[in-house]
Amino acid sequence: MSDKEWYDLDAYLDRIGWKGERRADPATLRGVHLAHSLALPFENLDPVAGTAPSLAPGDLMAKMVRGRRGGYCYEHNTLLRLALEALGFRVTPLAGRVVLGAEGPPGSRPRTHAMLRVEMADEPWPYLADVGFGAVGGLLLPVPLVAGPEYEGAGRRHRLVPLPHEGPLELWELQARDRRTGRWAGQYAFTQEPFTAGDFEVFNWFVATHPRSPFTRRPYLQRTLPDGRHVSLDGALLTETLADGTVTERVLTEETEARQVVEERFGVAVPAGMALLD
Repeated sequence: MSDKEWYDLDAYLDRIGWKGERRADPATLRGVHLAHSLALPFENLDPVAGTAPSLAPGDLMAKMVRGRRGGYCYEHNTLLRLALEALGFRVTPLAGRVVLGAEGPPGSRPRTHAMLRVEMADEPWPYLADVGFGAVGGLLLPVPLVAGPEYEGAGRRHRLVPLPHEGPLELWELQARDRRTGRWAGQYAFTQEPFTAGDFEVFNWFVATHPRSPFTRRPYLQRTLPDGRHVSLDGALLTETLADGTVTERVLTEETEARQVVEERFGVAVPAGMALLD
């Protein structure tokens, strides 16, 4: 039995709460993308526990669709890719360099983030889709792969900016507008070079097991709520960003409280025997 035979589109759409049409068109793409973004949290508990998460369709279904778990970019965007392909979209996996919080030029970090290029009939341009960027500046709705225009999506604003570089392919940077300052901040840079499942297996293993990877050091969870609030847990620091950009923070000090926050605020079942706080 092939990997895709382990994939259940009905179960996935039920998990994210999508009741709309099942057509390969922009409305369906936007609807499924937003539903996924609001239903499935970002989390890295497997790498913190010392395990590289499986990207096999059956394992993703068991963990993220039938289990009370989330995942990080490779898991989220693999799950979305399988759904979009089953709905009739043409999907090309891409890889980018995270520039958010980085010092130096866009090429100073390796390509460790996964995203998707989505094409459909009768559309003049492809779309950038990404439900796995664990930050408040991540996409909630896909955006056309066109440089210049600003796009509003579920309360967030984004744009794609071409960057100068020495490579043969055009380099794009996804930027998000900060709701407090009004400034644009780069999220990640990428070209439209296609990547394979084998490439992401290598990236996934490195990010989940390398001792200097930030994802192996402490829990990191993100969730966006339907009312526009965004909550994150970085180690013991719990941050909530309201729809107007107001930010509140507090530090969790007790393991019992941390487990309750992860279970209730993020909807993630903490693996048995795992300690969230050092």
